[in-house]
Amino acid sequence: MQLKITTLIEDTLGEHKGLLYEHGLSFFIEKDDYRMLFDVGQSAAFLSNARQLNIDLGHLDCVVLSHGHYDHSGGFRSLTEETNHFTLFTGQGFFDEKYGVSNNTCEFLGNNFDEAFLSSKGIDHQFVHERLKEIFPGVYILSGFPRIHDDETINTRFKIFKDGAFQQDLFEDEVAIAVDTPRGLVVLLGCSHPGMKNMLDAAVELLKKPLYAVLGGTHLMEAQGNSIDLSMDYLKKESIKIIGASHCTGKEALDRLARDNNCYQINGTGSALFIS
Repeated sequence: MQLKITTLIEDTLGEHKGLLYEHGLSFFIEKDDYRMLFDVGQSAAFLSNARQLNIDLGHLDCVVLSHGHYDHSGGFRSLTEETNHFTLFTGQGFFDEKYGVSNNTCEFLGNNFDEAFLSSKGIDHQFVHERLKEIFPGVYILSGFPRIHDDETINTRFKIFKDGAFQQDLFEDEVAIAVDTPRGLVVLLGCSHPGMKNMLDAAVELLKKPLYAVLGGTHLMEAQGNSIDLSMDYLKKESIKIIGASHCTGKEALDRLARDNNCYQINGTGSALFIS
């Protein structure tokens, strides 16, 4: 088993100063003979970075989009100009109109494409209906996360416009990827709107394996009360050896991980993780 995960784009820049960075996230996953994208950032910048990193995105097996926010799906139109020979997986509700609403201000935060666009490009699209869907040997999409941890709440500013009215966005469309390795589960998170701990607990429950590595957005930037404390304690689980939290994790949580958790590693644009 060979696994390599490259962060094609993220909010920060690493040592390779020739790369672009933006508020967004995109992972390129290579497992054995399979090649996958998890999220595509907010623009075409991830494509430029792939070229700089000698990564060919013209022969993808699948693309998984974690949820319908622009900073995770905005680069998809640009990707389809280079290839359409892949299967796209999204959660149910991915195409709901997503907004940020605060006082009298309303801002569209959703996707720049719809199902008609996918049809026009001849792209095979599948909604994920199952809590656990194996897409390749040892590679799973997780969805439908039980909301167990009371401290993990969703900011009420996140709304969907549906049936003529704004409703609270519960992010039922959000999905994650889990890769089963001999060392344990490697879990990739987009933004963790349903709650990082809720999502990681679901991976362990469904796959009956311990966590080994956690990569991606944890949305601790909006944690309230003692939620950051509880999350920091959670990430000290004995089985977790790699913590590549990034994107929407927030400065306070990242500073605490860097100071207090020896398993934390900087996961900026251009970073790569190898597991065999």
